[in-house]
Amino acid sequence: MRRFGLVGNPLTHSWSEIYFCELFRKHGLSDCTYELFPKASLTGFRRWIHAEQDLAGLNITIPFKVAVMKELDEIDPVASGSGAVNTIKIIRKQGVPWLKGFNTDVDGFRGSLPNPFPHQRALILGSGGASKSVAYVFREMGIDFRTVSRNTGNMENLTYDLINRQIMEYYTVIVNTTPLGMYPETESSPKIPYKDISPQHLLIDLIYNPEETMFLKSGKAHGAQTNNGLKMLQIQAEKALSIFTSG
Repeated sequence: MRRFGLVGNPLTHSWSEIYFCELFRKHGLSDCTYELFPKASLTGFRRWIHAEQDLAGLNITIPFKVAVMKELDEIDPVASGSGAVNTIKIIRKQGVPWLKGFNTDVDGFRGSLPNPFPHQRALILGSGGASKSVAYVFREMGIDFRTVSRNTGNMENLTYDLINRQIMEYYTVIVNTTPLGMYPETESSPKIPYKDISPQHLLIDLIYNPEETMFLKSGKAHGAQTNNGLKMLQIQAEKALSIFTSG
């Protein structure tokens, strides 16, 4: 058997186990299994992988997409360019694991965007690993974007208290990359002035559970177009599967 799984914390929201098991069935991969590995930290990460000899690949989610990079032996150019890893291929060399990191979130986010994409300016809410993947895609597309974060130490980022009507009117795409609103804390949402959202806005939430977060509901109430993260999940999972099973 080849075992795969998801490492992160928390994982109560995740559909990855169900989704990957369905992908394995669809592709006739009867020797593959998938499970969730909730971890409080990455302490002993490589020792754990070394001990689990049938572990062949991992997906990485919050809050480890950046921190996991220092645990790897090789990093794919897209993952290196984005500054985040969400997929690890495990290659055993005489029983010793060789870990190569990839970023399939980039493929997932790029593929989930409306086509054509008429917008030119975007706000990215959050500054974690998922935010870095979104930023990578926007740079590719030539989209003018700003990151919004609670962290006041990065002068390039806006803080939530600076988001006013003028900024909301200027940036017509708003992407939530934070876990705010994710199951089971479904009543939370990023603190932005929703009253300044208009039908010219597109709100994208990388969360897929629940299907419609408070962030998206609030945008829709003011006429905005909305997208959740389900299509991104599907695309990035297919890409991860191709990485897991290649070679």
